[in-house]
Parts: sequence; C-alpha cells; structure tokens
Amino acid sequence: MSVTAQVLLDKISQLPPQRLAEVEDFVDFLRMREDAQRLTQAAAKAGEASFAAAWNDDDAAYDRM
Repeated sequence: MSVTAQVLLDKISQLPPQRLAEVEDFVDFLRMREDAQRLTQAAAKAGEASFAAAWNDDDAAYDRM
C-alpha cells in the first residue's frame, strides 16, 4: 500500500486535537527506530575491516557446523 504524505496529512488533520500528541509520539518512535537501525548498520559496516583481519579458516569451519 503506497500512501503519500498528503494523504497522511489529510487524515491527521481530521483527528481531534487530543489525538495529535499520540500521532507525534508515534512518529517520534518510528524516527528513533530508523535512526537506531541506521546506527547499527553503520557500526556493522565500520567493523567489517577489523573482523575480516581476524577471520580465519577455523572460523569458517565452525560456522558450517
């Protein structure tokens, strides 16, 4: 399902004022989750070179078990 920002804005504008704080909290939660995922991916990428240097055939054999 593809929803445009305008469709979401239209729906939000129809909510009662007391619900807007809930919408804002949820949007903040989603943004924090995205930021955390990006940070995790960046950390994994940054560590690839270090792990590659430490990786050896014994490790590969262990992974196949």
